[in-house]
Amino acid sequence: MEAQLLTEVARGIGGAATGDPGVRAQRVAQVAAQHAVEVDSAARFPHEAAAALKAERLLGILVPKSLGGEGLALGDVADICFLLGQSCSSTAMIYAMHQVKIGCITRHMGRSRALERILTALCAEQLLLASSTTEGQGGGNIRSSEAPVEHHDGGRISLERRASVISYGAHADGVVTTARRAADAAPSDQVLIAFLKSDYTLTRLQGWDALGMRGTCSEGYTLKAQGDAGQILPEPYEVIHSRTMVPFAHLLWGSVWAGIAAGATQRAQAFIRNAMRHGNGQLPPGAPQFTKALTTLRTLRSMLATSLRSYENCMHDPKALAALDFQTLITLTKVEASELAAATVMSAMRACGLSGYRNDGDYTIGRYLRDVLSSPIMINNDRILANLAPSALVSPIPRFLRE
Repeated sequence: MEAQLLTEVARGIGGAATGDPGVRAQRVAQVAAQHAVEVDSAARFPHEAAAALKAERLLGILVPKSLGGEGLALGDVADICFLLGQSCSSTAMIYAMHQVKIGCITRHMGRSRALERILTALCAEQLLLASSTTEGQGGGNIRSSEAPVEHHDGGRISLERRASVISYGAHADGVVTTARRAADAAPSDQVLIAFLKSDYTLTRLQGWDALGMRGTCSEGYTLKAQGDAGQILPEPYEVIHSRTMVPFAHLLWGSVWAGIAAGATQRAQAFIRNAMRHGNGQLPPGAPQFTKALTTLRTLRSMLATSLRSYENCMHDPKALAALDFQTLITLTKVEASELAAATVMSAMRACGLSGYRNDGDYTIGRYLRDVLSSPIMINNDRILANLAPSALVSPIPRFLRE
């Protein structure tokens, strides 16, 4: 029964990975798994998996067919993130971050010819986009920017910002960054800009020697960029943030974390089965923790599926997207996904006992645990809950919590 439950959980938000994108993603996951240990131990970019993503043409699948993409749905991308998360956390998170930026551009580009050209090039050449939304003293407050966009003659723009983190920045083919709209604009009056690698330079400010997610190479840089004004997304970042950036990020990051949790649970299952084979069918002491891991994993997948459906039902309705019920649901999705994923991996490790605690051997859970512990602090859960508190105190309990 437990094996059947694990199989059901592993099917993904949109069902089993079927069709061409799923087959291609499976091939990438195999490559990612082969190099995951080395990527983690050396804290290096997953070059092999990134090359496989490009070879399988999975980087532009969200882009409309008219621009050379496949026009797939967010749920399809979430399934790929879940699959990759089971193999290599860093590869999965890099893929998720890239697709968040693609979602922002495709949904808010208007009729910008410059952005159309960027997306066309991205699909043709399978370009990887990095994200730069944190800066200077503001740290994780992505709704505040210090550096302004400078406007020049001939419709040219320039930007110089000290980015505290640009994940895989040195390995990306472009970057999508926030900035103040102009020198006299408030820090919260932001725009989103897409630059290709030929538009900017990066000067390294700090390295990346972290507990987990080591292959994301989330170093800090000074970003100096020049481009055309048409590379600025026409809608204010405030709109992009609430309608696309947050929902895409929380659903895709959550899918990555769920994949990590599923990978750890599968390893715990293998340990339990091996222990029973060598123990005359007797369950090892940690077996109840395996059941607990299955339960929290299933809860996590169900919660993500519910949030995805809610977003898909209103993603083209600005009024519904702005409603407190939806904003609360999608914001808490990140908090719940990260906490459930971390709890699942911890239970999987306890199921394996010392074999899970060790860094060597077939049943080690260490890498999964270190990687998933990034989830509560990737946009800190305490910051999220604190930001929600004022509206929660003066508003009715959201409908999705009452029904």
